[in-house]
Order: sequence, then C-alpha cells, then structure tokens
Amino acid sequence: MIKPPRIIGLCFLALVFTTQNAGAADPLETALTAYRNGDYAAALGLFRPLAEQGNAAAQFDLGILYAKGEGVPRDYAEAAKWYRKAADQGRPEAQFGLGAMYVAGLGVPQDYAEAARWYRKAADQGDAGAQNNLGIMYDKKRGVPQDNVEAVKWYRKAADQGNAGAQNNLAYMYDKGRGVTQDIALALHWYRKAADQGYPEALDTLGLMYANGRGVPLDLVQAHKWYTLAIARFSQTESRRRILCLQKTRELEQKMTPAQITEANNQARQWESGRR
Repeated sequence: MIKPPRIIGLCFLALVFTTQNAGAADPLETALTAYRNGDYAAALGLFRPLAEQGNAAAQFDLGILYAKGEGVPRDYAEAAKWYRKAADQGRPEAQFGLGAMYVAGLGVPQDYAEAARWYRKAADQGDAGAQNNLGIMYDKKRGVPQDNVEAVKWYRKAADQGNAGAQNNLAYMYDKGRGVTQDIALALHWYRKAADQGYPEALDTLGLMYANGRGVPLDLVQAHKWYTLAIARFSQTESRRRILCLQKTRELEQKMTPAQITEANNQARQWESGRR
C-alpha cells in the first residue's frame, strides 16, 4: 500500500541556525561560531542580549536552543515565545517553526488553524518546508477546508524547490488522481526525484511499483534494490515502516534466484556509491 502524505510535526527541530545577515553583526557571527563548535552556553549568552534587543535572527536561534535543550533545559514554551517574536518580524523560518509547534502542541495548545496561518506566512515567502506542510494541511483538512487542488498547488511549489517530502507528496497525488488527473508517468517522475534524494517513502514506493509492475515493467531485481535502499533510510521513529519494508523484501526473495538477489544488492551499493 502506498502511504499518503503526512504532517511532519517536529520538523522545526531540524532547522539549522540562520546565517542570513550574520556578517553584518559580529556578536551574531560569534554566537553562531560558538554554536557550531558545540559551546552552547557561550552561544546562549551571546544570542540572548541580541534577542532581547529585537534581533530577529537571534530570537529565532535562541528559540532553537530552547526547543533542542542545548545550553538550557528544554522548554518548548520558551522556544515558542522566541519563535513568535522572530515570526512577528517576518522571519519565515520562525513562522515555519511556530507552525510546527502548533501542529504538535508543544509550548502552545495544539491548534491546526494557527499552524496553517503561520505556515502560510512562511509559504508566501517561499519557504519550501512550509509550502509542503501547508499542502498537507489542505490534504488532511487540518485547520483549513479539505482541498486537493490547493494541496497540489503547495506541494508543487515546494517540489519545484527540491523539497523531497513535497516531491513524494506530489507523486502520491498524481498516483491517486487527487487534485490532478491521474498520471502514473508523472507520479513516477516525482517519486524518482524524491528517491534520488534518499527519501525513504519514495524508495519504498518505487520498490512496490517494480514488484507489482505498476507503471514500470515488473522487475524483481529493481524492486529489491529500492526496498533495500528504503530499509537503510527509515529512521528509528519509523521502525514500523522499516519492518514492513523488510518483510516485503523477504517475501520478494522467495521469488528470486540467488543470482538475482546478489545483483540487486550490487545495484543498491552502486546507487549508494554514486551519491557520495
């Protein structure tokens, strides 16, 4: 079964510290350097006065320290406070982070309408992660009316910027004919783009399509290759998906010769080598 798009509730934790305009303020650059060196206490001491003076980049960065519990005890409410200050000044990464906190209900009450509002602010500024997540909100009827056409619009904006999750989500919409005319060739096009970035769900889906001969010639070697690559990329929090993919691989091997399995493993290794 091909999995539908899903909200990335904690994606704000993966944000990296902004370096925009960092060169214009020596204390901010010093703080960023301290953070990169793992000296979180020093970074905290440098970010805080800048944030209190209204520096939006420092406000966002201070919010990340609280969100990740680096240099301070983890405090989502404090993280949300500083994200909001930066978001109110128009920082798209802070708007995105605040939207994610409203989705997850961390530091703020869970509120999908508020999440969608902040995602939209960031999406309108071209933030690909926010565009993808806003698409999911429309897809899943979370805080906005369910609207597949609108979901596709935002997925496409993010996919065109190279966002792997959005590429996978757009592929799914073409695969199922949701918000667009069903088009398996276009679905494959976008699944491959996401897979080329190592996106596990796209890798898994390509395996399924080759295993079933759906949109491509049935090819057990290719199916095994894509499943193997997916298994290596599902995170610890996605252990169930990893196990299911492993089961599909084992079932596939019952239909394959030893030579085919060896060839599939070789192709997987070659694919990995080509990405290094």
